[in-house]
Amino acid sequence: MAVNLPPLGELLPVPGVEVGTACAGIKQKVRDDLTVLLLAEGSTVAGVFTRNAFRAAPVQLAEAAIARGGVRALVINSGNANAATGEPGLADARAITAALEAKAGLPTGSTMPFSTGVIGVRLPVERIVTALDTALSRARPGAWPEAAHAIMTTDTGPKALSRRANVAGVEVTLTGIAKGAGMIKPDMATMLGYIATDAAVSAECLAALTRQVADASFNRITIDGDTSTNDSFVVCASGAAANRPLTSPASPGYAEFAAALEAVAVELAQRIIRDAEGATKFVTVRVQGGATPAECLQVAYTIAESPLIKTAVFAGDPNWGRFCMAIGRAGLPALDTTRVNLYLDDVCVARGGLMSEEYREAMGAAVMARDEFEVRVELGRGTAEQVVWTSDLSYDYVKINAEYRT
Repeated sequence: MAVNLPPLGELLPVPGVEVGTACAGIKQKVRDDLTVLLLAEGSTVAGVFTRNAFRAAPVQLAEAAIARGGVRALVINSGNANAATGEPGLADARAITAALEAKAGLPTGSTMPFSTGVIGVRLPVERIVTALDTALSRARPGAWPEAAHAIMTTDTGPKALSRRANVAGVEVTLTGIAKGAGMIKPDMATMLGYIATDAAVSAECLAALTRQVADASFNRITIDGDTSTNDSFVVCASGAAANRPLTSPASPGYAEFAAALEAVAVELAQRIIRDAEGATKFVTVRVQGGATPAECLQVAYTIAESPLIKTAVFAGDPNWGRFCMAIGRAGLPALDTTRVNLYLDDVCVARGGLMSEEYREAMGAAVMARDEFEVRVELGRGTAEQVVWTSDLSYDYVKINAEYRT
């Protein structure tokens, strides 16, 4: 199930970017599972990638392609992660990118591969290479809805949206897609997320902005605390809008573009949480009054990933002692619990480390019965604040993951 996951709205074509999908029969033979993005010559591309030690073969090759520059295509498959496959996995990914370049007439080494799905199994290279012909024949600017579906694994629905922004008097388009429902706690990146824009942005500026946006969006979500082997977040800028290129935060229109890019990324990240495996609740964890942003995140993630809290959230049980437990074990040095306050939405549950005099359990239960609510913690140590988005832990989460390969 999903928690208020918005349906797909209008997805805007991005000038300078074409999208095509096909069914390669990687895990099932009933829907498209292969996506190709073709970028206009002169496009700039930036990305952030997982720091998991078992970084998948496509992650290694995609990161190397960005470092070389001149990226002209992305090829994405679902159903198989091509992770923990060693040198054979790298060879498989290279064979697929080389085939795409040959079929599309692109320069050697200009394709970034991406994979998501089961870990430890080699790709069906021949089936994917054959399906590339179909994906290329279907490539067109308006195929974003098909791509949003094709990158899904255990997602119950596609996650995609578009925005327009005014960059120094020039209207630019941003369209993004993402997938993810489990094995979610990004570390420098996300599950799979892609945003394309026709804005002109220098490679250096786009790289810095992509890292900044990832930290404000995909690096603020967690479902189960597990960082995937394949996490990748990529931003492609075709330059077709012909605005004066953005080269730094001082460039005219930079602030407007950065705000639009972050808004798309935040919304995609939140939709991943809304579609978390087995989720029935969407929870915002806000930690205020920290000495540093880092310690606020430390507390927020400890709360968001506690199995005891997540199961209580699923049950709608306002067992506020579990929140105190998580705050206390987050590892903050010399935490003065007499300065800690805890809220569920606007209900003050604990003040000064003790249950507030006005609190009644029915008040907490009423908040936790909602499908969306906020847990807010005041640490009383400073002025820093951070927010994390998470979900509950339900019977269905266990069932989905217990039966993932069957």
